[in-house]
Amino acid sequence: MDTRRLTLLGRLAVVACVPYLALKLLWVLGFDIGVVDNHRIGRAAWITANVVTFLLDAVAAVVAHTLTRPAGCRTPAWLLAFPLWMASGLLIPLMTGLAGGSVTALVTGARNPLSAGDFLAPWVFGVVYGGFAVEAVTLLGAFALYAHQRWGGLLRRPLRALPDTGTRAVQRIFLLPAAVLLAALGTVHILWGAGSTLGVAAPDVAARTVISSASDWAAGLLSLAGAAGLLLLVLPGPLPRLRVRTPLVLAWSGSAAAFACGGCLWLGQAVADGLSPGASAVPEGLPGLVGALELCAGLTVLCAGAFALCELTAATRSAPAAAGGHPAPATAHAPESDATPASRPAARECATADDR
Repeated sequence: MDTRRLTLLGRLAVVACVPYLALKLLWVLGFDIGVVDNHRIGRAAWITANVVTFLLDAVAAVVAHTLTRPAGCRTPAWLLAFPLWMASGLLIPLMTGLAGGSVTALVTGARNPLSAGDFLAPWVFGVVYGGFAVEAVTLLGAFALYAHQRWGGLLRRPLRALPDTGTRAVQRIFLLPAAVLLAALGTVHILWGAGSTLGVAAPDVAARTVISSASDWAAGLLSLAGAAGLLLLVLPGPLPRLRVRTPLVLAWSGSAAAFACGGCLWLGQAVADGLSPGASAVPEGLPGLVGALELCAGLTVLCAGAFALCELTAATRSAPAAAGGHPAPATAHAPESDATPASRPAARECATADDR
């Protein structure tokens, strides 16, 4: 593993967070730089939203910095995996939706709300989404390198070589319905992106833009990809030689997008609705139901994935120990199995070079 690439990407990700953090901090402090209409949102809601998003991006910067440090290899896996899962779910659909919508507006001549300047000045979108684009490439790229360094042996295994862990049958019971649910939700999003008004209230139909249509396409395709990845992980029969990393990336991205951009958005709207009675923020009809189901599907995949990560990494480490310190042929290149003492797995997980 070339740690210089990891360090470079991690540092670039931290730098990419700075403009967004600075802008949010100025808004929280009362400097409405770039805000055209500061009466559209109540002051309390405006400050709360900016504080929350500031903290989210600050966490991303801290995680990016952690990935570049030697201590990152000793950090508990969940402490990095969860915020990076959330970051994937926010950045991937955001950037694909914005890119798709902007290109469509450019080609068709449709109105692009990002350049309208009704609420925020156009340069604000350039600073914010330009930073997000760099952050998406660098942060997720750094995590990909980190994951191959820490769990490379597991990621390079074929699906048929996955160990039969204790809760694998239970995981199938939960993940199969989650995959079906993600596929159904993805189909609904694609229908909306194609122009269908299925279950959508008339005011929401009138408010549609080229960006919202592209975002529905992105959400739908990611959900379908997540469903396909989950099915391959729990039922590897059709493609037993496929390496774990391919379906895992699909399941990771699809479930994260459904949870972060769908379920968490619905949850935030529900909380806002509960705190401000009389001003309904939760979408009515089918969109509200889709958001709630995306939250449930994401939580299911998150819990099952946490159990699977713990069991699979433990099984990978224990395999060479059971064989007297000699790794099995199927895992001869696994960083977790390079004669690492079982008593000190965390300190040595990243010590082996990646032999991709």
